[in-house]
Amino acid sequence: MEQFGLFIGTLMQSRNQAHIYHLQTKSFAEHKALQDYYEAIVDHIDTLVETFQGRYGILYGYQMGGTIKEDGSTIVYFQALCKFVEGIRSALPQDSYLQNNVDEVVALIESTKYKLVNLK
Repeated sequence: MEQFGLFIGTLMQSRNQAHIYHLQTKSFAEHKALQDYYEAIVDHIDTLVETFQGRYGILYGYQMGGTIKEDGSTIVYFQALCKFVEGIRSALPQDSYLQNNVDEVVALIESTKYKLVNLK
């Protein structure tokens, strides 16, 4: 279940990254889109981990990859995050209820991308 620890750690890191970008942007629309993301992702992480732990036991081995960026490339970051989630999902447990929760994470990321690109 090493991949699940990496997946969750990366989502935890994405919360911090979104908050940093939120504090640095000069765009109100971007500011709000990032706030929506970093507030919502915490509930998704909790649901994923608690559901996983109900089935497989306590999760150990969280891996928070990557470093915090201060380059303002929010859309590039969220595109890469979505690609990461889509790439790792086949290595995660395939229980439909867990995969449905992964779908919810993808939906949140895609919604955030939409807001960053189209709402100015």
